[in-house]
Amino acid sequence: MPDPARPLRSMRVRGRSYLAFVLTPNVPVFDWLTDLDEWTRRSAGFFLGKPVVLDLSGLVVSKDAVAHLVAELQRRQIRIMGIEGVNPAEIGPELPPVLKGSRAGGAFEPIDPPTRPKEVPAPLPQPEPGSLLLENPVRSGQSIVFPAGDVTVLGAVGSGAEIVAGGSIHVYGTLRGRALAGSTGNPHARIFCNKLEAELLAIDGYYRTAVDIEPNLHSQPIQAWLQDDMLFIAPLN
Repeated sequence: MPDPARPLRSMRVRGRSYLAFVLTPNVPVFDWLTDLDEWTRRSAGFFLGKPVVLDLSGLVVSKDAVAHLVAELQRRQIRIMGIEGVNPAEIGPELPPVLKGSRAGGAFEPIDPPTRPKEVPAPLPQPEPGSLLLENPVRSGQSIVFPAGDVTVLGAVGSGAEIVAGGSIHVYGTLRGRALAGSTGNPHARIFCNKLEAELLAIDGYYRTAVDIEPNLHSQPIQAWLQDDMLFIAPLN
């Protein structure tokens, strides 16, 4: 029983948004896991300590199958913070929660227009995309996440470091770590660096690791961009 003489203090609860990586398995799931193993072998520790969401909207799976898949990912040191694309009633309390309200929208059906026209409000001005300028080098092990826009690094990006940007990434020094541009769904983002020695380049989820990059591009100034769902890398000079 609470002490009636002691006033109850209010509890502070706040909402907060975080940038999470989304894994979208496809069938056959066994082959998808094999591809994931190959990807993580080339970029070891990429998911370690990072929030990951499992999008199952492309699969028809049972509760037991979901539990097995989550366990397989956990065994690979990929911790799932939430699940999308499933019926919450089919997910038990032992599994990660079903998330709603993500940025990507679902399908919709058109409705008949109203009989009386409504006044259309004037469009609000769109805010300019933000940018983040880093004057110091990004050291090995550091992770810079800026989903609001572009990231510019005046120095180098060390091996094992990571830059995640919602827009483009500009590195005026040597890029030795990982650069992930367009992380919030921007296929027009680009990656520029003065000297390419990267472990991984990615734009809007499409990636190339160091072993997939042509040898003649190593140690060269480059730009990377997406075209027809393919990640291209070309010298700047």
